Amino acid sequence: MPVSVYLSCSLEQAIALSGRKERAINALPEAPILETERLRLRPLEGGDLEDYAEMYSDREVLRYLGGGPEPWDRSRSWRHLAFVRGHWQLLGTGVWAIEHRESGAFVGSVGFWEPEGWLGFELAWTLARRWWGFGFATEGARAALDYAFTIWKKDRVISLINPENHPSIRVAERIGESLVGRACHGGREMLVYGIDRATPILFFPRTQPAPSPGETTLRHAGSVGLAGSP
Repeated sequence: MPVSVYLSCSLEQAIALSGRKERAINALPEAPILETERLRLRPLEGGDLEDYAEMYSDREVLRYLGGGPEPWDRSRSWRHLAFVRGHWQLLGTGVWAIEHRESGAFVGSVGFWEPEGWLGFELAWTLARRWWGFGFATEGARAALDYAFTIWKKDRVISLINPENHPSIRVAERIGESLVGRACHGGREMLVYGIDRATPILFFPRTQPAPSPGETTLRHAGSVGLAGSP
């Protein structure tokens, strides 16, 4: 029986097993830091809970999201924040916090979802309402998409968007995604936008090489080709 085998381990073996486990935990992936002209994409942290909970308590922010428009309480926001952190640790990909570089203010989140059973490698964005209308969703999504294609070598990225969410549709189109179909997701019909890595990169910035081999901050250049201003 597995239990009896474990109990028969020597103290030295138990310590060795514990050490291997600790090293594995220390090796868990962390979100890299990306920078654009106005934004910093960084790991979400426990200290973001106040802003995160405020964002998800806003009915207008939640209006088109899969969970429905009912405001989240603080505990649900905490659980979702933990889910975001766990996504990085289990899959090595996930969602970043968006930070305004000049002020250090929390703007929202952008990044990728692909939990078990998901429809694909989804790029999504959520911004606190006071930051709407400045092009930050487009700017952050471009940086995330560039990273997915150039560093992770993903072949395809999708975005699931409520048909009535016209601002998010415009963001998807600005970063080069096009409508590829519809799908039932979370009990709602959603538009499926997508883009392939083979698509000419005209709508988002290229990633510049990191200054040193150990550097985790990638700075993004200005828009390339036909992008124009967001």
